[in-house]
Amino acid sequence: MILKETAEFKKVLQFLKEINIDVIEKELDNTFLPGLALGPNCIYIDYTKLLYPGDILHEAGHLAVTTAAERKLVGTDEISPEWPTQGEEIGAILWSFSASHHLQLPPEFVFHPDGYKGHSGWFITNFTEGRYIGIHLLEWMGLCLGKEKAEKEQKAPFPAMLKWVRD
Repeated sequence: MILKETAEFKKVLQFLKEINIDVIEKELDNTFLPGLALGPNCIYIDYTKLLYPGDILHEAGHLAVTTAAERKLVGTDEISPEWPTQGEEIGAILWSFSASHHLQLPPEFVFHPDGYKGHSGWFITNFTEGRYIGIHLLEWMGLCLGKEKAEKEQKAPFPAMLKWVRD
């Protein structure tokens, strides 16, 4: 079966459309993640080179945790050379876990064995056991609530999100 015809892949693309992150088919040369590159508020996908559809959620996470002003600059010479920061990387990892949870996909969909510098299992274990390292960053961005704040506000805690894309 062609990757882009799988139910999981279609679910991811529909979700990104709903949260206004564009997906554009484009032939890509060598990229950090095979078959994926980021542009201004969009993800470029080369379906002939994409290996792991879960990587799409991680890349979407980078866009989602970036401010709206900076999101327009992603993939251009105008974006800061420090982008994404280490904090934004942690935010993208947490965001992609939340997105996979929201889409009812297993954590292995995003945290596949060939990703995350061999630490996929570590992320899966910690996140599925409710240890959300760096969650305060997503709270600070206004995207979600940690357990304590959620209880005070009587709202659902992470991995539920208040909104999917940072202002």
